[in-house]
Amino acid sequence: MKPVRIAALRRQVRERARERCEYCLLAETEAFFPHEPDHIISRKHGGETVLKNLALACFDCNRFKGSDIASGDPASGTLTPLFNRRLQHWNEHFQLEHGGILPLTRTGRATARLLQVNLPHRIEIRRDRATV
Repeated sequence: MKPVRIAALRRQVRERARERCEYCLLAETEAFFPHEPDHIISRKHGGETVLKNLALACFDCNRFKGSDIASGDPASGTLTPLFNRRLQHWNEHFQLEHGGILPLTRTGRATARLLQVNLPHRIEIRRDRATV
């Protein structure tokens, strides 16, 4: 891909997500590091660098997810596909409550655990945003 095309793709990902992490909902303005496009299906698993395979992710979510496409569901112990923002709706798998992200499904539980969305400092940022 040409550098100009990559820059345009990054801009499209950011605009589509309204500058919020598509996993933990953190606004980019509240983050220490800029958000970045995440390959939902990593390139090493055959994913392409195209808009339909990219999600805007905060630094923490992107690092915790890495190239993973599945993780263990802590309730059942079964290997479970991670939340796919392009194919699934956030509200079907998660609920925001007092800054915490409550998983509602196996996919939600596996994703929330792997991305560690409920670390105390992450809950505090979301809770503070809700009260402003």
